[in-house]
Amino acid sequence: MITPLLSALSLRKSFSSSAGPFATTSRRRWAVDDVSLDLHSGETLAVVGESGSGKTTLARLLTRLIEPDSGSIHFLGRDLLAARGADLRALRRDMQMVFQDPFASLNPRLRVESIVAEPLAIHHPELNRTARQEKVLETLSAVGLDSDAARRYPHEFSGGQRQRIGIARALVLRPKLVVADEPVSALDVSVGAQILALLQQLQQQFSLTYLLISHSLPVVAQLATRVAVMHA
Repeated sequence: MITPLLSALSLRKSFSSSAGPFATTSRRRWAVDDVSLDLHSGETLAVVGESGSGKTTLARLLTRLIEPDSGSIHFLGRDLLAARGADLRALRRDMQMVFQDPFASLNPRLRVESIVAEPLAIHHPELNRTARQEKVLETLSAVGLDSDAARRYPHEFSGGQRQRIGIARALVLRPKLVVADEPVSALDVSVGAQILALLQQLQQQFSLTYLLISHSLPVVAQLATRVAVMHA
């Protein structure tokens, strides 16, 4: 059997939910309840479901942006939940996220070059400024943006261009896994189609594995090799 790139077993996550403004106690609401999945290298696993079914919570659990109440996650054959310090940073270098909102996910005070270079500064501090700049420009070119984009601010770009910047930020480390959380839901249909085509092209170019979070079946039909459904 081939070892999965990412494997989750019986993940659970709950949040406290107040019973009302005058309640003295709170109850737990399950956002993710007993989810298991395997994700293999090179494939696109789409997680679909209605709003509120726990898709984004699952994505954040799998990238360890939040901690599960119980369950296990293995990435690259290693226990992701047990990793600490340098080991955790090394694993996170190989998993990156593309967020739903291209307007809110970019720091408006930073130029594009600084936004895309930020993961390099965190995970590859040994690189000098020239080396970082070369990697940034190479990645911007891969997502269809020219070198002039590096000197501009996010507000100078359209929504589709901002999402390309977000994708460049995710790809600059050349990760093995990209988690795309509703990557085109904030875009109009024609621009969203261009971003989906770009994601397909980049998957082939960089041998990427995708975990795609979506509620849109046409999006899933275009990108996914397998589909998992979350309900209630």
